[in-house]
Amino acid sequence: MPGLLKETILDILQQGEISLQGEFVWGSNYTFFVQVEKGQDSLRAVYKPTRGERPLWDFPKSSLARREVAAYLVSEALGRELVPPTIYRRRGPLGPGSLQQFIEHNAEYHYFSFSASDRQRLKPVALFDVLINNADRKGGHILVDANDHLWLIDHGICFHREDKLRTVVWDFAGELLPPELVVDLVKFRDLLHPESELTAVLQKFISPGEIKALATRTGQLIETNHFPEPDPQRRPYPWPPV
Repeated sequence: MPGLLKETILDILQQGEISLQGEFVWGSNYTFFVQVEKGQDSLRAVYKPTRGERPLWDFPKSSLARREVAAYLVSEALGRELVPPTIYRRRGPLGPGSLQQFIEHNAEYHYFSFSASDRQRLKPVALFDVLINNADRKGGHILVDANDHLWLIDHGICFHREDKLRTVVWDFAGELLPPELVVDLVKFRDLLHPESELTAVLQKFISPGEIKALATRTGQLIETNHFPEPDPQRRPYPWPPV
């Protein structure tokens, strides 16, 4: 429903009644299109139940839905509104899982079909993916809504302690970070100290070791002041790329 405040959207996601509408069949894990209603308000959302997650050798079992929420929390702490409102529901039609506001978009317009000007808008995206150590930034995970706002989706395999960055957005590799993004990083670093409210909330969704690695990546980005280059020792792109 257009025009809803973020706080209202989060409340609907957390408290509303969920009804299954269909299933997205293109992903590795079970993902459902749902309608969420609370009183007179309703919105469409994406529901990813934990029980539908395919086990991965390098990520803890049944942790992907929680990582979706952690990515939203980091996006909000950065003040960038990159990730749609996302919460964790302990009760859902198929059990616990993440619930994220669905973004209306043109599925044919994505990273590989973006205009040159839209490609230049992706510096915050590239920085965000380095920060959360995104192992799967496909071209189709970057959406543009009707108001020309960029949104990022699918963050189930992020926050690993080891370097796992795989992304299609290497456009700015080796470039200096824009000053405004450095300001964001410094503010974020200050929010991520061990006794902070942000750290306490993140601990519900990712491990203390992963939070420590997140803080380390933040400090490294501030220190180097550059977008990283692809690691030549491993595959830096996701598959499939879209």
